[in-house]
Amino acid sequence: MTQGYQPQGYQPQRSTDAENPYWASYEEMYGVPDQQVDEALIPKEPAPEEKQAEAKQPEAESDAPPKKPGRDRYLDLLRSIALVRVVAYHLFGWAWLTILFPSMGVMFALAGSLMARSLNRPAWGVIRGRVRRLLPPLWAFSAVALALLFAGGWDPGKSSDGSGWGWAEVVNYVIPVGAPPYPEGAGSGPGLLEDTWADQAVGVLWYLRAYLWFVLASPLLLWAFRRVPWATLLAPLALTAVVGTGLVTIPGETGNAVTDFAVYGSCWVLGIAHHEGFLAKVPRYMAVSCSVLVMAFALWWASGHPGPEGWDLNDIPLAQATWSFGFVVILLQYSPSWQELPGRLARWDKLVTLANNRAVTIYLWHNLVIMAAFPLLDLFYELPFMQGESAIAALDMTYQFWIFVLVWPLIGLVIVALGWIEDVAARRSPRLWPNGTKRGGSRRRD
Repeated sequence: MTQGYQPQGYQPQRSTDAENPYWASYEEMYGVPDQQVDEALIPKEPAPEEKQAEAKQPEAESDAPPKKPGRDRYLDLLRSIALVRVVAYHLFGWAWLTILFPSMGVMFALAGSLMARSLNRPAWGVIRGRVRRLLPPLWAFSAVALALLFAGGWDPGKSSDGSGWGWAEVVNYVIPVGAPPYPEGAGSGPGLLEDTWADQAVGVLWYLRAYLWFVLASPLLLWAFRRVPWATLLAPLALTAVVGTGLVTIPGETGNAVTDFAVYGSCWVLGIAHHEGFLAKVPRYMAVSCSVLVMAFALWWASGHPGPEGWDLNDIPLAQATWSFGFVVILLQYSPSWQELPGRLARWDKLVTLANNRAVTIYLWHNLVIMAAFPLLDLFYELPFMQGESAIAALDMTYQFWIFVLVWPLIGLVIVALGWIEDVAARRSPRLWPNGTKRGGSRRRD
C-alpha cells in the first residue's frame, strides 16, 4: 500500500501540456485509447470568424492577473479557536474542555502542515527560520519571569535534590531544549502573585519545548512519511501506549519530554499528511468511521484511568493521544481550504488574522494576564456603588465571567506592548495591531 503512495504534486513524466495535477488522473480514467475513427464523426474545420474569436480568448485570459496563493483561512480559524480554548481552560479549569476541543493536538497538526509546506526549501534554512521566529518572543517572556523569580529570592543552585544542575538548567529559558526550572512556591501569599504563579506562568513552556523538537525532527519525519506513511503516522500512538501508560517509565523531565513527543507526534504527522495530500486519498467514510472508533477507545480508556482531575485528558496520555488523533483526522478530512471566511464567520476575520499573527505572544503571556486580572477585578469591590450586599453578591456570582471578559483587553495590551517582537523575529516591519487592515481600509494577508 505504501508503494502506491506519492507525495502531493507528484506527476509521472508524460508528454502533455497539462499542468493541473488532477488532469493526469482524469486522462487515465476517461482518455480514449487508439482506435479507428469514422471520418464522418470528425468535427469540421471552424469558420474564419470562429477562429478569430477563439484566438482572442487566450489573450483575455492571459491579461487576467494570476491569483496569489494565500493563507488557508480554515486552518487560521482552527488555530484561533484553539487559542481561545486554551485561555478558557487555564481560567476555568473545566476538564470537559479537553474533550470538546483538543487544542494542543490541533495546534501541533497545523504547525506540522505548515512545516511540511516550508520543507520544499532546504531543510536547514527552514529550521533556522522557525527557531529564529520562536526565540525572541521567548526571551522577552523569560526576562520578565526570571526577574520576578530572582526578586522573590529564588536560587537555581539550591535544587530539591541538592545537585548543582539548577543554574545549568536555566539555559532552557533561552533555548527550550528542556523544561525550565522554577520553585514550587514563588509567590507572596495574599500579595499580588500567588504561591503557584511560577508553575502557572512558566509551566506552559513545555509547548515550546515540544514544538522545537518537532521542528528539528520534521525533515526526518517527512522523509519517513513519504516512504512508509502508515507506520510513521501510527508509530507515535504505539510509543504513547508504551511510555504513557506506565508500561515503561522514564523518570524526570526526560520522561515528560518523550511522553509529550509521543502524545502529539501523530497529530504533527497528520499535518504532514494533510499537506502531502495523503488524507485526501482515504475515503471520507472510512476516515471518519475509524476516527470515531479511535475516539471511542479514548473515552473508554479515560473512564478506566482517570487523572487527578477526573476526565481531564491532559493527565491521561493515551486518551489524549487517541482522542486528539481522531478529532484532528475529522477536522482535516472536512478541510474546505477557504481563501476568505464565509458567511457570518467573515465578521471575525480581523480577530482571526490578529490571533494568527500573534499566536506565540498570546500563548506565552495569557496565564500571567489571567493572574493579573484577579487583583484588578477585586478593585471593583472598593467602588462606592459596590458597597451594598446585593451588588457584592451579584459580582460574586458572575466573578469568573467578568474575569474572562477582562482577560481579553489585557491580552490586547500585551499584543500592543510586546507582540511586535514576533515581527522583528520574522524580519518584518514591527506592527502594533496586525489584524490585516492597512491604513485607508484596504486589506492585507499576512
